[in-house]
Amino acid sequence: MGEQEGRRRTVDVYDFRRPTTLPRQHSRVLEVAFETFARQWGTQLTAKVRLKSTATLEQLSMQSYDEYSASLPSVTSMILCRIEDCESRLVVQFPATAALSWLSRMLGGSADTAVPERKFTQIEHSLISRMVEEVLEDLKYSLGNLLTQSVTMDGIQYNSQFAQAAAPSELMVVAAFSVNVGETQCAATLAIPADVLLSGLGEVNPTVHSVDNEALVRTQLAQVPVEVAVQLTPAQVTPAQILALGVGDVLPLPHLENRPFDVTINGTRLATAAAARNGSRAAAVIVTTEEHQR
Repeated sequence: MGEQEGRRRTVDVYDFRRPTTLPRQHSRVLEVAFETFARQWGTQLTAKVRLKSTATLEQLSMQSYDEYSASLPSVTSMILCRIEDCESRLVVQFPATAALSWLSRMLGGSADTAVPERKFTQIEHSLISRMVEEVLEDLKYSLGNLLTQSVTMDGIQYNSQFAQAAAPSELMVVAAFSVNVGETQCAATLAIPADVLLSGLGEVNPTVHSVDNEALVRTQLAQVPVEVAVQLTPAQVTPAQILALGVGDVLPLPHLENRPFDVTINGTRLATAAAARNGSRAAAVIVTTEEHQR
């Protein structure tokens, strides 16, 4: 029975009439960005609470704001953040009990004590605000060009059902994290209006029509570096002659003195060149060119 319970998987309800799945290429870009943010957040917590802390990205999804708020505990801390030129708010959510535990460590506490869910005092509000400001800095660094607008903290709500960060039907990109501070663990989420990120994703992963494929391949191949050799006409020798070579031996070459050098790429002759100088370096002046057609 225990093994069967361990094998059970959670099932998410999906409405095919209103698809809200991120395209694979967009999802991967966001996963990398949020994983970077998680590492930055864990490092920040470690420095503040002086205890090894980690944040791990558990899930990335796109939900309506109504679905997102319904999935949160009724009593929690939701930090609403204003995004420049955007009416909707970015949300950073974590349990108030976890935040109070972090503050206790920051202020010199040596052990985690049970703290009930409650509103922050004025001093606690100031400390949490400063922490969130640094979280937002890490977020902007991690998202890079995906979030170019300025983001500032707007306020804190303690009831997920009353917090109005966006319209109920507005889509949000939701990242769920597992935050470990010492031996304690809590769940945290980050919700960003989808329109803010998806506009940037179009620039990160531009789509190109298939008609341009040939031109794109030609352009790409034209930029590939190749090694060019300027060489004499090769001579054929036997292994016995190679093994018998010694210092001072003369190896005759079939290249005439008045004949230009061969310019080759991977053994294919493309042109001929004469010896020259370019400042303090030896150079080759192209004398003739050849076109090899198949």
